[in-house]
Amino acid sequence: MTETLTESLLARRIRARLPVIGKSAARASLDAGFGKDFIADIFKGKKDSIYGDNLAALARELQVPAAYLTDDDFVLENAPLTIRDSRVEGDIVKVPQIDLRFGMGGGQPFDEAVTEDVMDFPKNWIRQFTTSSLTQLFFVIGAGDSMSPTIGDSDILLCDRTQTQPSMGDKIWAITQYGHGQIKRLRPTQNGYQILSDNPLIPPDMAADGSMEIIGRVIAIVRRV
Repeated sequence: MTETLTESLLARRIRARLPVIGKSAARASLDAGFGKDFIADIFKGKKDSIYGDNLAALARELQVPAAYLTDDDFVLENAPLTIRDSRVEGDIVKVPQIDLRFGMGGGQPFDEAVTEDVMDFPKNWIRQFTTSSLTQLFFVIGAGDSMSPTIGDSDILLCDRTQTQPSMGDKIWAITQYGHGQIKRLRPTQNGYQILSDNPLIPPDMAADGSMEIIGRVIAIVRRV
């Protein structure tokens, strides 16, 4: 007879974070400095808890405080996000950058104010992609490979922050989830949104508990050559 085991808090929290950082259990185990089966053994119930340096290393890899992995009452919260308006100067739109890389898999944590650099885009070029206000644009630089092959590591992504309500599935969006920036496809469901990666090795995630904020829709991808 097969016994059904209830997953430990540690296993549930790790499982929730793997889609956020865009890694498989084996990859995250190796990148944290463990053997490739370390997280798999937690999922199988062979380890219900970890401590000390192992806990700290796993928390760093999952980009969470250690307390998130050990305390059932610990809740990750989104940090506030500040984005300056774009400026239109003649035929040029000066678009602000979010100066923390939105992870295509491994999202980066936000501080209070995250805009710094500005990039110039031709107004006529932008108008190919949006009719929205030119002051409501921003750009981000993706990191990671969970949106590959659609988006590559270090591609520049132009985003429109007037668009924050997905009415059609599978568009690409800049979002924050648990305070980490991500570039993902969103598919509306009855219970929230399914968060999808283009890389088939990255499992989907769900956002149904208010943990996700949509910052804007990706309207153009600029690839360096």
